Amino acid sequence: MVGPLLRSLWSTATTRKTLSSYSSSSNYLKTHVFRRAFSTASATAAAPSAAALGVAVDPSQLRNVAVIAHVDHGKTTLMDRLLRQCGADIPHERALDSISLERERGITIASKVTSISWKDNELNMVDTPGHADFGGEVERVVGMVEGAVLVVDAGEGPLAQTKFVLAKALKYGLRPILLLNKVDRPAVTEERCNEVESLVFDLFANLGATEEQLEFPVLYASAKEGWASSAYTKCPPDDAKNMSELLDAIIRHVPPPTASLDAPFQMLVSMMEKDNYIGRILTGRISSGFLRVGDKIHGIRSTDSGVVKIEEGKVVKLMKKRGTSVASVESAGAGDIISMAGLASPAIGHTISTVEVMTALPTVELDPPTISMTFGVNDSPLAGRDGTHLTGGKIGDRLMAEAETNLAINVIPGMSDSYEVQGRGELQLGILIENMRREGFELSVSPPKVMYKIAKGEKLEPIEEVTIEVNEEHVGLVMEALSHRRGEISDMGPVPGNVGRTRLCLNCPSRGLVGYRSVFSSDTRGTGFMHRAFLTYEKYRGPLGNVRKGVLVSMGYGTITAHALMSLEARGTLFVTPGMEAYDGMIVGEHSRDTDLDINPVRTKELTNVRAACKDDNVKLTPPRLMTLEEAIGYVASDELIEVTPKAIRLRKRYLDVGKRKTMSKRPKE
Repeated sequence: MVGPLLRSLWSTATTRKTLSSYSSSSNYLKTHVFRRAFSTASATAAAPSAAALGVAVDPSQLRNVAVIAHVDHGKTTLMDRLLRQCGADIPHERALDSISLERERGITIASKVTSISWKDNELNMVDTPGHADFGGEVERVVGMVEGAVLVVDAGEGPLAQTKFVLAKALKYGLRPILLLNKVDRPAVTEERCNEVESLVFDLFANLGATEEQLEFPVLYASAKEGWASSAYTKCPPDDAKNMSELLDAIIRHVPPPTASLDAPFQMLVSMMEKDNYIGRILTGRISSGFLRVGDKIHGIRSTDSGVVKIEEGKVVKLMKKRGTSVASVESAGAGDIISMAGLASPAIGHTISTVEVMTALPTVELDPPTISMTFGVNDSPLAGRDGTHLTGGKIGDRLMAEAETNLAINVIPGMSDSYEVQGRGELQLGILIENMRREGFELSVSPPKVMYKIAKGEKLEPIEEVTIEVNEEHVGLVMEALSHRRGEISDMGPVPGNVGRTRLCLNCPSRGLVGYRSVFSSDTRGTGFMHRAFLTYEKYRGPLGNVRKGVLVSMGYGTITAHALMSLEARGTLFVTPGMEAYDGMIVGEHSRDTDLDINPVRTKELTNVRAACKDDNVKLTPPRLMTLEEAIGYVASDELIEVTPKAIRLRKRYLDVGKRKTMSKRPKE
């Protein structure tokens, strides 16, 4: 009875169509179809168990792998080459960086999942960000995978963020594969690669790796040229200039997921996005069981009082990312990473399961946020000119939606339509503000505040590990600036393979590093680089030294004139150009001294009947310092705000009236 029914199902047009669209993973899909056939046949005949006939989806053909690394060590480029190797059509370089801000800035902001087929195996690959500010993206996806490819620049060696992402991988019991990238560079030698391998081994040992984790395989690669090799080489033979050895190493060293197809369906949501047509799309790895389109499911979560049901519904659509495109699938089995639509309420960290199951899966532990900013309604005299979303309610809704999709951000409603947003760093919150202004929001933003802790009656503050590489002539400037910011040097030495370069390793309070990046760029003439990662909480190190001058504050309302700026140039550095709008309390420049100075940048030239030589010459002004959003976030002091609109970024005093400012300045500071 079962045999003829199976053959008839196999020969149907719908089955042939389903299989032809996924020919690259035919074994994987045949098992789906056979399982569906058995579920149909069971109504009319007592069929043997699926496990006995070996027709269930085989998790041994799956590999779930994350690509982790320090920023700019080549993760996204490596993913491009792996996709191309497995037949995916890459429309442009850095194909997985799909967000416009990622392409503009050349960084990865959000984790991405895709799948590729290699030698009858299905590889689910996760590309992760490298910046410390986006560490929450690494933490929430590392629980979805069984293995990791640790990419390390063979020239630079392991840096601050390498340590952070590796610690997360080791904590979840992953066995990383070490890939030394950029070995084709002239400065990289075999001796240097051996040094880096030893440094990585020491890093594994310091982070408490097990004996199995310490026996990591090492590969050498040039992601830019598109090859990987198990032996050190600068240029492999033409027939070996591909990623085959890396893909084989993943199949060999990464264990398949340990999952049961016969248990009830359960999945922990690790990613979430919204679609205008099908609603909320939830992505995660199936922990157990089997899921088909049309199955009844519900979302649950753990609370202090027990497991709570969030919503019940059915699977409307199942999707799987293949290469750079999304394919609809009819079913998916345990161990696979899948996206599903059908529920509107569950979010990241919640469990999706069959309606019979009321046991929630353990959620991911995230590091605490270290910095906070207050977002509020823009109340300046120029408010409402550029934006379309102006009210506190709309700003709050947008921030709450962000907190749902990004677990590393906390939003706490405050007084009078203001919201405290807690995150990992200036870059993370700066990206959020930039996205909001592009969406038409107008808002005022406070300077970043460090989040302190009180333990045993002592005030603790977040300390960051900072790695700096600069030319020798700039070492003195950098060390002096960081000493004002309470930084303490832990290590200093030459950079291997770079004559005349020095590497500094420091521990510095987070509050001292706020706004330092732009100062660092100007101090080193753009030749230095700095990386930072959260280290620990330590005892409060005392007040900072003098890290900023006073500001030039406008006391006039109107259009800024060249005539006024000409006489104000000697007072300091200007932030504005003629033709811009100014108002009382707006910051138009940096004073050359440590005190604030009230000026009038809208003063016009008095007209008279007297004509004189040189009276009407063109005014030539020094180019102003036009601040980007990140520079503004780092620049503003505690009594100042940033006014953000879709077309402008302005600095202003918190209290626009000069009398109110003088009154408030007499109050003791925090």
